[in-house]
Amino acid sequence: MDVEVTRSPRRRKTVEARMIDGVMHLAIPASMTAAEESHWIDVMRRRLERQGPASPPDIAKRAAALSRRLGLPMPRSIRWSDRQKTLWGSCTPRTGAIRLASSVAAFPAWVVDYVIVHELAHLVEPRHDTAFWELVSRYSLSERARGYLIAKGEGAPGGDQPGCDEDPGQDQEAPRRKSTARDQDAPAATAPRVE
Repeated sequence: MDVEVTRSPRRRKTVEARMIDGVMHLAIPASMTAAEESHWIDVMRRRLERQGPASPPDIAKRAAALSRRLGLPMPRSIRWSDRQKTLWGSCTPRTGAIRLASSVAAFPAWVVDYVIVHELAHLVEPRHDTAFWELVSRYSLSERARGYLIAKGEGAPGGDQPGCDEDPGQDQEAPRRKSTARDQDAPAATAPRVE
């Protein structure tokens, strides 16, 4: 990672780092020593790397790759949603549409992939039954990602995770309801869940 350091005589104690076009811009007090500068470059580099990519991952490409690799159907559409505040993701099997909460973009790539796989599985099995969990388990990091999301969910608004917008037990003409992890065979969890 390239680093550009700006020393400011007006800056007294604070250090700030931002990513701009793949370059870390570090603003430090002019009075800092070379050793302190080196220390803060390392600290801020690690902090920015933990935050993940500056731009959201291309989930259409990820969904295509995961779909091929795991033998799951491709969605008709997949997009980020700023409006999704209480779910990590959601799926409407009838239309083939998948939406992921924009907040998921900051998660590690293997967690984003899990949320995509979870929603792709809903295109085949709308309920959280045994067949559904067998599809999800094709993704080798599914259990690890579920643990990550449960931990993240403790502070998530609304305390929910991805969801399915249709109940397969109803006729096409019947009104729809959102399914929940309380649907049959869903693992119990007190934290948010992927649906």
